[in-house]
Amino acid sequence: MRVEKTLLYAGLLFFVSCQDKKISSSESLVNQPDFSQQRKKMVLEQVIQRKIKDPKVIKALEKVPRHLFIPKESWSQAYEDKPVSIGFQQTISQPYIVALMTEVLSLKPGEKVLEIGTGSGYQAALLAELGAETYSIEIIPELAKFAKKNLKQTGYEKIQVKTGDGYLGWKEFAPFDAIIVTCAPEDVPPSLLEQLKEEGRMVIPIGLSGEVQELLLLKKSYGRLHKESLAPVRFVPMVGENPRKK
Repeated sequence: MRVEKTLLYAGLLFFVSCQDKKISSSESLVNQPDFSQQRKKMVLEQVIQRKIKDPKVIKALEKVPRHLFIPKESWSQAYEDKPVSIGFQQTISQPYIVALMTEVLSLKPGEKVLEIGTGSGYQAALLAELGAETYSIEIIPELAKFAKKNLKQTGYEKIQVKTGDGYLGWKEFAPFDAIIVTCAPEDVPPSLLEQLKEEGRMVIPIGLSGEVQELLLLKKSYGRLHKESLAPVRFVPMVGENPRKK
């Protein structure tokens, strides 16, 4: 997940940034510290108090062990109100942004969801916890491998992760009820629109790298695309072959 540098709540900017650290391998779940109280505090102060209301999303955030999706040396930062480096100049999203993007998709159990930008696998785990049939694409091979390991360790091995170009989507499993994009293209990739089911929803940041971008909720209805602006943001750019630039 590509995520924000700092959060200025109440209509101000949500920023996305990254640090360059190497991934360290996750360890066995045996004899690991208990972060349940930190997780509850995170959900209360960073999610519920910021008006995230969906009880299913709140429950999923309380359950999924966020610290197990980041390198062990950063566990102490796992539940803080900020992104955390996962290596390769990428980060795991700030909890509020994860919650917001998840909530607006209004997922139902059994719906098929495509994620662009697997990162460490945390967002994918939340989608699966909500009962979604989850497919995720990561362009960085090392991160895709890291995510698969994390998802298997935490019991979400049914999630399908592949290394690939997010601009192309995953045609083999299309159409999707929902698509979540965790990096910013300059405009909506045509392949993703094509692979979005009628009445489907997509949450995606749009804009130029290094500039203020717009987090959008898109809804496809009767062949038309309805847009709702959610927040100004700054995400890392979407990497891959943008067909509009060919």
